[in-house]
Amino acid sequence: MKKEDEDATKVICTNRKARHLYEILESFEVGLVLVGTEVKSLREGQANLKDSFAILKNGEPFLLNMHISPYEKGNRANPDPVRPRKLLLHKEQLRKLFGKIAERGLTLVPLRLYFKGKVAKVELALVKGKKSYDKKRDIKEREAKRDLERAFKETKR
Repeated sequence: MKKEDEDATKVICTNRKARHLYEILESFEVGLVLVGTEVKSLREGQANLKDSFAILKNGEPFLLNMHISPYEKGNRANPDPVRPRKLLLHKEQLRKLFGKIAERGLTLVPLRLYFKGKVAKVELALVKGKKSYDKKRDIKEREAKRDLERAFKETKR
């Protein structure tokens, strides 16, 4: 039964806007360095990935603009809600990302934040920005698919 608990994932928040704004090329599961009462806030679902991104500074990856609300029952030593948070990657993954980010137009964006067992993880994606015509095309495809499914449901009745 303990093994099942370790494999269980509980999603805290997702970055839905990222899937609309970016073309996802590759995704990684990375760890997150948290301090103080941040874990308790995450367990309550008090996080936001909107407008967050990752950078590589001095050979180390950091997640910027991720907001974790201060824990209500915490004390005055609560950490800053939008402080830079260090990401935990394997050396191979880090080297691979260094090479790919050096390419023009590629960015690291978090897609979702979740607990895997007792550990907080971030799904980090290597993305390329979409042009406005790509976004419009995706919306048209989604609407066409939705209309097709609706028509299929009506013919079933």
